[in-house]
Amino acid sequence: MGKKDRSIAVNLVSRQKLDEFTSAEKIKFILKEVQNGKVLVLEQGLTALEQSDLIERTMKEIKQDTFIGIEMEGYGEEKPSLLRKLLGVIQKPRMTVIGPAHLLKTINKDNNMIETKIIPGKGG
Repeated sequence: MGKKDRSIAVNLVSRQKLDEFTSAEKIKFILKEVQNGKVLVLEQGLTALEQSDLIERTMKEIKQDTFIGIEMEGYGEEKPSLLRKLLGVIQKPRMTVIGPAHLLKTINKDNNMIETKIIPGKGG
């Protein structure tokens, strides 16, 4: 085993798993996983408030030599139809991709696809 393992874990996190958490627990879970070098693909994305809480918490946790921050890209809530508005149906955010800033770079995003590049061997 002369070569160091340079693989990167990508975790696909189900909506059911995320539903087990409060917003605060979800942010704590995500931050812990990303600090451990994992890239997360969340089946159900974060709300705008959760995204801002995650960014705020990340800024407090930054350590120049070990954790420089996160890269996050996702889809917000879909625009509700008139019928959904009348029925009061709450739209949940769609998929979100989150990872360590030194490993994950967003290349392109449109309404149907987020293209990211994982860069192994960079940084911490």
